[in-house]
Amino acid sequence: MLQLKPLDQKVPIFHQINSEISPVVLVNLFQVSGEEIPELLKAWAADANWMKQQPGYISTQLHQGIAGSTAFMNYAAWESVAHFRAAFNHPEFKQALAHYPSSAVASPHLFTRLTVPNLCVGP
Repeated sequence: MLQLKPLDQKVPIFHQINSEISPVVLVNLFQVSGEEIPELLKAWAADANWMKQQPGYISTQLHQGIAGSTAFMNYAAWESVAHFRAAFNHPEFKQALAHYPSSAVASPHLFTRLTVPNLCVGP
């Protein structure tokens, strides 16, 4: 079963999903033991394929830390928090969390783009 650990203790994902922001990016950091990497990748791929069928899903990309790292980062774009919330709270998705390896810890967090003059274009 996938363990969830907040990235921000003051504002965990369970508080963030009550927001009404559009669009949003989910960043989900995973830690897993080296021998369970194949199991993590299989469970993540199944989840990603399910999520991409959900309304409001835009895209996703999984990254792995280099030099033998067992850290992974998923970056997923969603049209809105409402769309993400519906998928995240769906019973089918919640059941799928049982397919992750026992050593897997995830830290999901939602972000919105910011405007920084001459550097970044926000919403």
